[in-house]
Amino acid sequence: MHQGALSIMSLSQLSKGQDWRLSLAHDRAEHLVIWITRGQGRLLLDGQRFGVGTHNAIIIPSRALFALDLGRQGVGQAVVIPEATELTVPQVPRLLRIRDGNVMNELTTLIDAATREQISGKPLRAQSMDAYGALIAVWVHRQLALDEHAAERRRAGVRLCAAYCKRISTYFAEPMTMADHADALGVTPTHLTRACKAAMGKTAADLLTERILYEARCLLATTKVPAQDIARHLGFGSAAYFTRFMLHHTKATPTALRKASRPLEVAA
Repeated sequence: MHQGALSIMSLSQLSKGQDWRLSLAHDRAEHLVIWITRGQGRLLLDGQRFGVGTHNAIIIPSRALFALDLGRQGVGQAVVIPEATELTVPQVPRLLRIRDGNVMNELTTLIDAATREQISGKPLRAQSMDAYGALIAVWVHRQLALDEHAAERRRAGVRLCAAYCKRISTYFAEPMTMADHADALGVTPTHLTRACKAAMGKTAADLLTERILYEARCLLATTKVPAQDIARHLGFGSAAYFTRFMLHHTKATPTALRKASRPLEVAA
């Protein structure tokens, strides 16, 4: 696994200190294993809403739509695994509620050891991180194999929401409305909205809006791409419409958001 490096981050590092980077519905190019060590909150994953808390492990494959809100008191770590990995990473999103103290300690010990290796600067560090990643993947697969973590049969509404979330991840930048997605899924917009509200606590339109908003904020914070080009990329009919959209959802213009951001790196 040398096409990008496995890394360990705190949730604060993963969000770059900006809550919206986790709380808005979005997907990522990397696989994530999130280990919550303190706090409680809400999780949207695989078409469902869950309550989450201490000693919960969240398995998020790349390109899987999710949102996590732990509030300011939440603490956790994320194992960030490159999409082009040789590890056997679960391809189905899962929430694991760990109750066995020994099992908790196993994962905590692996993550702590990988974190120390990450900052050690020792020779062959990348290979060592790969090895820790393999052990963490083994831990995940062992938990998934237990009866206590067997996946429950999902209701039809949840399956519909999961399919809709996949479509959002794939087509959010296309000029498609929620009604267009509903039609592609063979249901009415009303039915899709009711299913999403029941399973995820948000309407179908809200989920699509959040994914677009997340992408817009990321591009404004981490690139120098002009706002009008971002608007065009995300399917807005005009820069003015994009500005109104951002004002409505963030109370700030694209220019103000860009100035207020503190990007770790800015791409040309």
